[in-house]
Amino acid sequence: MFQGFPEIKEALISNTMQAGFMVAPMAMALWSQGVPIKIVYLGHRYGSAFVVRNNGPIKTFPDLRGRVVAIPTRFSDERLIVFRALKKYGMTAKDIRMVEMPPPDVAGALAAGAIDAFSMGEPYPAQAEMGGYGRILFKARDLWPDYMSCVLVVRQDMIDKRPEAVQALVDGIARSGLWLEKGRPYREDAADFVGRFYYHQDPRLLRWALTNPLDRVMYTPLTPFKPDFELVRDLMLETGTLDHSIEFNEYVDIKFAEGAKSKTAWAYEPGGLEAR
Repeated sequence: MFQGFPEIKEALISNTMQAGFMVAPMAMALWSQGVPIKIVYLGHRYGSAFVVRNNGPIKTFPDLRGRVVAIPTRFSDERLIVFRALKKYGMTAKDIRMVEMPPPDVAGALAAGAIDAFSMGEPYPAQAEMGGYGRILFKARDLWPDYMSCVLVVRQDMIDKRPEAVQALVDGIARSGLWLEKGRPYREDAADFVGRFYYHQDPRLLRWALTNPLDRVMYTPLTPFKPDFELVRDLMLETGTLDHSIEFNEYVDIKFAEGAKSKTAWAYEPGGLEAR
């Protein structure tokens, strides 16, 4: 498990990792810089939010003038959300100070007053809410209805040499997403299992992020859609994180998502012992 997106980037470049999740703008930027990867699937939709201190001085977005806002990386959808908000309220990037910060650090930084707000994916907004010191000013979907964040990227040599393994990975993610969308008991069971055995986080935090409300993070549809990525590309060009235009079919390999469309949710009930 990595603490931040730069470490994932380096692992992919060095071929110590052949597949992984990262934010879409970073994947697109890496491909544009010659890193041999392709986007093959989405990790989720929605699930990012802009958080300010609870009972603090920030009541509306324009109140952030002169304040410090943390983002995970300049190559992130969460940064693009901030730019969309700036544009909506007639502000520019010069009106605030954006700082890059590893996602696990932002909730503590907000509580300590080291930052005034953060734009991050879950479970960090949930962590700030549960701790009582954070309040969601707006969710990503409020400014970006078809918002996506994390994507699954795979090295090109893995796609070329072991396409069946890539398809099995995408199929498993597709089935897991459909399973999570079956309702609250399934999300709560996933939060308990993943919190205890994988992320080593308090399952209550993951339950909050997955169920408060149920559509806070969505796991369908996960097929990469061209208009979504063209919007990200255009925002990257506008905000200076991409220096030339790139085309969807160049950095996305859609065949694995197409191959997963016939898949169904895992045949597993919460509390069971085996998934089929």
